[in-house]
Amino acid sequence: MPRIYPIKKVRDIGIIAHIDAGKTTVTERVLFYTGISHRIGEVHEGEAIMDWMEQEKERGITITAAATTCFWTPFYLRLDSQKPEAELKEEYEHRINIIDTPGHIDFTVEVKRSLRVLDGAVIVFDGVAGVEPQSETNWHYADEYQVPRICFINKLDRMGASFEKSLRSIKERLTPNVAVLQWPIGEEGNFSALIDLLLKKAFKFEGEYGEKIIPFDIPPELQDLAKKKRHELVEKVAETDDLLLSKYLDGEEISVTEIKSALRRATIQNKLVPVLGGSALKNKGIQLLLDAVINYLPSPQDLPPVKGINPQTNQEEERLPKDEESFCALAFKIASDPYVGTLTYFRVYSGTMKKGTYILNASKNSQERVGRIVRMHANHREEAEEIFAGDLGAIVSLKNTTTGDTLTDLSHPLVLERISFPEPVISVRIEPKTKIDQEKMSLALHRLAEEDPTFKAAADLETGETIISGMGELHLEIIVDRMKREFGVEANIGRPEVAYKETIKAKAEAEGKYIRQSGGHGQYGHVWLKVEPLERGKGFEYVNAIKGGIIPQEFIPAVEKGVKEALGKGILAGYPITDIEVTLYNGSFHEVDSSEMAFKIAGSIALQEAAKRASPILLEPIMKVQVITPPDFLGDVTADLSSRRSQIKTLSERTNVKIIDALVPLAEMFGYITSLRSMTQGRSSFNMEFSHYDEVPTNVTQAIIEGKKK
Repeated sequence: MPRIYPIKKVRDIGIIAHIDAGKTTVTERVLFYTGISHRIGEVHEGEAIMDWMEQEKERGITITAAATTCFWTPFYLRLDSQKPEAELKEEYEHRINIIDTPGHIDFTVEVKRSLRVLDGAVIVFDGVAGVEPQSETNWHYADEYQVPRICFINKLDRMGASFEKSLRSIKERLTPNVAVLQWPIGEEGNFSALIDLLLKKAFKFEGEYGEKIIPFDIPPELQDLAKKKRHELVEKVAETDDLLLSKYLDGEEISVTEIKSALRRATIQNKLVPVLGGSALKNKGIQLLLDAVINYLPSPQDLPPVKGINPQTNQEEERLPKDEESFCALAFKIASDPYVGTLTYFRVYSGTMKKGTYILNASKNSQERVGRIVRMHANHREEAEEIFAGDLGAIVSLKNTTTGDTLTDLSHPLVLERISFPEPVISVRIEPKTKIDQEKMSLALHRLAEEDPTFKAAADLETGETIISGMGELHLEIIVDRMKREFGVEANIGRPEVAYKETIKAKAEAEGKYIRQSGGHGQYGHVWLKVEPLERGKGFEYVNAIKGGIIPQEFIPAVEKGVKEALGKGILAGYPITDIEVTLYNGSFHEVDSSEMAFKIAGSIALQEAAKRASPILLEPIMKVQVITPPDFLGDVTADLSSRRSQIKTLSERTNVKIIDALVPLAEMFGYITSLRSMTQGRSSFNMEFSHYDEVPTNVTQAIIEGKKK
């Protein structure tokens, strides 16, 4: 099958936002205007196409990233063109692959892995709230992967909405490098149209669903403002291009085509971020946003070639986004489908993937057969024979592939950088209600952990209970709900617990000796380990400093295995030890009695002993909390936060509410919503997300240790 859309006419984008900014509503309008859906699905009615899970429909939130494809011929070309629609379509229609991501912090994994494989992003902001905490987190993820982006200030029709204030919050909290392409006519309930600053025209949206776009002259009272804003835009774009800058300084006229080309280059290089506005719910501005996606966000060929390590040579290699290159793709998501089994979502960076062929999982060095390939449209599947460079797709029932694995040609292996995910911060104990549930529960937990790298399930070795861990209470609630609905598992759930960690503050060393003598061969393992603290968030590093064969090479991995096992069970309160470097530097062995088992146990003993001598401390997750409250309750809310060991960072104002930004230990936030509502007559709200791990105060540490011993 030949490629229908050339790669320069492909856009791989994500739609990303803080919860309730209207991201899924934007996606639903995109699907309607591009002709993919013939009626608009509303989130508040539980009918959004992209929110297909039962839990998403019931709660009106997005839980899982959904992929779809649509097609768009830029509206601005249709504006003045004399060509018939069919001819325009054939010449200018683009393919847009979209991933609609969740806004809730508990499902941040979906945003992170989507951004890893996307070429561009539309960041949606609530026109009343402007930049919110999750907007910042998502922005930093986009920075991490250097994803070009466009800002869309949504909900400009709402009471308290302000394009100008939202724009200011983007400049102050995210980036000053914005290129404002539009200005709204009217605010709040009077928001009626948009001025296109480049084209010097205004547009209103008429018809039942805003499908008729009517151009008109900028109203006289707004002409000076539009002129000023256009001047600022041209100046901002000219600063990124030497040729345009000299034209601008010489007072020469710069054409719209030149500005667009320069802005496209600046956006792709992350020098500028175009800003647009509208109201998705009121059907205003979405078609112009689609034009901006095509005009300013990159096609796969506009970006640098993907780089990875060849596992055979250990050398860095790159792959160009061309169909004739050797095949290379990244698996970015695993999903369970009740009808077809496991679906592995992937992004093709180079070459093509064909149905019925064999490919290599280069991360695990194992072959996989490509049985069925599908293109996803939310939860609907469209069979495909072949997927080309730059496209997204899914393979049915791969055996060994997990999130972050690289798939390549059998003869040209390459391993791309893996996706890193945040560690879980909250745990609950879970037990099956019946013996039958017990058998089904382990399968369900295994499947769900395969899908979601921020969800973990483990057995407590002391009590034999199963502990599940995730990013928040809602995350675990959804997991338990899915176990019940999708796998038929009924279970009892314990109270949420904080996922503490342990670390060390000093350097220390210790000896680990394991000697057992019985009839016949005995056991002999002997090691010396050094431990020292690592920078917060670095995890664990193992250094082999053995010289001259004091310990034979075959026993070195066994020592590391013993060390890793000991790290899982800390010495203060049994929590995992992190941010530690362990160096194996000395030891001895016995010609006959030494074994891997003996060295593993010796490594474990030495680590426990060294950690005890290295000033161990407890770490706890600290959350970034934002409370929105009427001014009357400000004193009560801040006093309550202070009693929860918080650090209040900023106090700000928005319309008629106060915004408190604070850092609070997660342990102090259980049940906070009930407490907040009762002290503010139900008029306040809050959101929180994980910030970092920090040391637990001594008095609190003592209480946690005593609580664990009971």
